[in-house]
Amino acid sequence: MPWDPEGLITRLNSYAPYAGAGVEVTHIAEDASEIRVRMPLVQSNTNLVGTHFGGSLYAMVDPHLMILVMQRLGPGYVVWDRAASIEFLRPGRGTVSAAVQVTEAELEGIRQATASGDKHHAQWTLQVLDEDGEVVASVLKTLYVRRKLGA
Repeated sequence: MPWDPEGLITRLNSYAPYAGAGVEVTHIAEDASEIRVRMPLVQSNTNLVGTHFGGSLYAMVDPHLMILVMQRLGPGYVVWDRAASIEFLRPGRGTVSAAVQVTEAELEGIRQATASGDKHHAQWTLQVLDEDGEVVASVLKTLYVRRKLGA
């Protein structure tokens, strides 16, 4: 399937869990190096104490690393989400946002680690920020990556 950032934004923003939680993908880089997302505090994502529901904070960043890494590495690699953990650091109020980025240096590390066909568990720490730029939640994401056999 050809890379279509605008089409992907439309698809992600209409995805029921995102639409229901008020998550909005605002930008996907043409070179698949970054996805930016935001989420205002609305009734559908507010918890019992009036702040962002933790599951919605995690959902904001959930599939994006896998999408970016798959696109950047190309069809010669298997890429799966493997694990994640989230640490809630302060209550999320107002609009929160996150920028998920994959650098060329990170990709080169993956290529080197998987060159012999071995699997690799690549990790990133992502941050969900409030309107003042303060960290609301820190998410540790682990991807499983390996070269496809014969690639």
